[in-house]
Amino acid sequence: MDRSSLLQLIQEQLDPENTGFIGADTFAGLVHSHELPLDPAKLDMLVALAQSNERGQVCYQELVDLISSKRSSSFKRAIANGQRSLPRDGLLDEPGLGVYKRFVRYVAYEILPCEVDRRWYFYRHRSCPPPVFMASVTLTQIIVFLCYGARLNKWVLQTYHPEYMKSPLVYHPGHRARAWRFLTYMFMHAGLEQLGFNALLQLMIGVPLEMVHGLLRISLLYLAGVLAGSLTVSITDMRAPVVGGSGGVYALCSAHLANVVMNWAGMRCPYKLLRMVLALVCMSSEVGRAVWLRFSPPLPSSGPQPSFMAHLAGAVVGVSMGLTILRSYEERLQDQCGWWVVLLAYGTFLLFAIFWNIFAYDLLGAHIPPPP
Repeated sequence: MDRSSLLQLIQEQLDPENTGFIGADTFAGLVHSHELPLDPAKLDMLVALAQSNERGQVCYQELVDLISSKRSSSFKRAIANGQRSLPRDGLLDEPGLGVYKRFVRYVAYEILPCEVDRRWYFYRHRSCPPPVFMASVTLTQIIVFLCYGARLNKWVLQTYHPEYMKSPLVYHPGHRARAWRFLTYMFMHAGLEQLGFNALLQLMIGVPLEMVHGLLRISLLYLAGVLAGSLTVSITDMRAPVVGGSGGVYALCSAHLANVVMNWAGMRCPYKLLRMVLALVCMSSEVGRAVWLRFSPPLPSSGPQPSFMAHLAGAVVGVSMGLTILRSYEERLQDQCGWWVVLLAYGTFLLFAIFWNIFAYDLLGAHIPPPP
């Protein structure tokens, strides 16, 4: 029985008068008597939703969202009111799991702070579609780096090669009218060390985040960090070019770390304090290296080196927009007041940055190094 037939059967047998509410016990009996394909986690959430209603009923639209696996604002309310009625043991006690399901369980404990959330994600997770966004971005970055490395025969500090900076992908203040460069610079990297650092973090943090929160949310967060990075450089460091995906990487990392801190008691990932300290040390070291290359380059005659402000802008995006996204697992973003506040702030920043790039360079008489 497909999903539409199941919903039609439910409405005909359990709500013939179109009241909009369905008894949870009656629905559970229908599922068992007809052997309907429904995940155990969804039945648990159905019970929780019913307990949040005085009459033990579920709104028909909530039931549709539940079966359709749509993000619903009722999900958090169901957890808050029905959590004590879910007696199933934690996921760590699940026996006989295969390799892939063990990995899914590992992702659930890495990303989600609540046992009910982890169980809900574990039972409803499907391997298709796979987390293609972070994998595709990382693969593209590696291919672009290898192509330029082989062409220029240079694998470290590629930005010191004049032909490298002539790429149509690099952001340069002299080419800021070419709007695509504000995003495409994320495919270029200063050298093997920067690419390795970004690729490692994207795969270790970005892929689990995408598995849990979905392609749209994580791609939005990543690209928002990338765009904020180049625009921030165009405002605060007007002479510098930009390369690397650090804006998006730092958006993902700072959002995840902030989410761990905000839900410290509920997180069950092993050695979380040690891992957080190591992550902060690595991120700080990368920023320090970028600052050193910007102001004390080994070859000063090569001109201004890429700015480090994209790192900081990505971190700000992660703590603000990213934290809002990661805290709302299985809840529609548009139902949250905080999401609209963050979106308004980001939109205001974009408008300011656009007008700055159009008018401020000429008004301030900024001396821009000639584009390569």
